[in-house]
Amino acid sequence: MSDHDPPGPPVTSASIIVLTLARRVENELTTALAPLDLTIRRLGLLGHIAGLPGASFSDLARMQGITVQSVHAAVKALQAAGLVRDHTARAGSASTIEVTEEGRDLLRAARKAVAAADERMFGPDADPVQRRVGQAVLAAFLAGD
Repeated sequence: MSDHDPPGPPVTSASIIVLTLARRVENELTTALAPLDLTIRRLGLLGHIAGLPGASFSDLARMQGITVQSVHAAVKALQAAGLVRDHTARAGSASTIEVTEEGRDLLRAARKAVAAADERMFGPDADPVQRRVGQAVLAAFLAGD
C-alpha cells in the first residue's frame, strides 16, 4: 500500500469496540435516566452513598473519579434536592451522609430505568453481538475471580 492509497477500515481493536459500545450504552442510560432528572454521575454518587454508609468525601471522590471539592458540591446538590442528608458537623470531620426516603425511591426508579436500558441494549431483541458482550461482561464480574 502506498501513501496515496485511501485508508481502509480501521484495524479491529478491542479498545475501539468497547469505546464505541460504551458510548451507545451511555447514550441509552442518559435517555433512560433523563425523566428522573438523573445523570449517570449523579446516580453513581447516590448509589455509592446508599451502598457504603459512612464513606468519606475522599472515598466518594476516589470511587467517582472526581475531586473531593466536586464531591462536596455534588452532595450539596443532592441535599438541596432532598435526596441525601449530610450530618457532617464541620469541615474536616468524619462525614455522615445518608440517603433519604426520597433518595431511596429515586434509586428504585433508577434501577428500573437501568434494567429497561439493559434490556434494550443486551436483551433478547438486541443485536446478537451486543447480547454476547453483555453476557460476557456479566459472567466476568459474577465469576468472582
